[in-house]
Amino acid sequence: MLIPISDQAFMEQALEQARRAWASGEVPVGAVVVKDGEIVGRGCNAPISGHDPSAHAEIQALRDAAARLGNYRLTGCTLYVTIEPCAMCAGAVMHARIGRLVYGAPDPKTGACGSVIDLFADKRLNHHASVTSGVLARECGGLLSDFFAGRRRQAAGEGDEVAAHQG
Repeated sequence: MLIPISDQAFMEQALEQARRAWASGEVPVGAVVVKDGEIVGRGCNAPISGHDPSAHAEIQALRDAAARLGNYRLTGCTLYVTIEPCAMCAGAVMHARIGRLVYGAPDPKTGACGSVIDLFADKRLNHHASVTSGVLARECGGLLSDFFAGRRRQAAGEGDEVAAHQG
C-alpha cells in the first residue's frame, strides 16, 4: 500500500506518544489530532496512572485538541492512532465529529472499525468518519507485541522488560 507522506509523518508522531506511554508503564498506544496540517492534540494511554478507564490515547488526544481549539466539535480534524480504536474511542470520534480516522495496527479483540465490529459503517449512527487503516501497521503492531512479550517474560521471572522501543 502506498502511504501518503503526511500520513506516515503523523503516524510517527502517534508512535512517539505510544513510546511515552510505554515509558510510563502503560500499554503503548499513542494518538495525535491534526487540523490543517498541524498537530493540535496529543495523547498516550494513561488509564493505569490516571486511575481512569476512559484515559485511552484517543480520548487524551481528543481532550487536548478540544481544549486547544476551544471547541468539543473537532470538525476538519484527522485522528491518527497506533491501534484500531475500541467502541468507546470510536464513539468519542463520532461525538467529536472527526472527519477522518487513520490507524496503524488492527485490534482483533476490541477493534470497532472493522476487526470485531465496524461502528463507522453502521448507517443508523449519525456521524461517519472516513477510515484509513494499516498506516505503519508493522511498526505499530510490533511495539505492542514487544511490550506484551516483555510483560510475559517479567511474569515468568525471566528478567527486565524489552527496552528497545522505549527510547
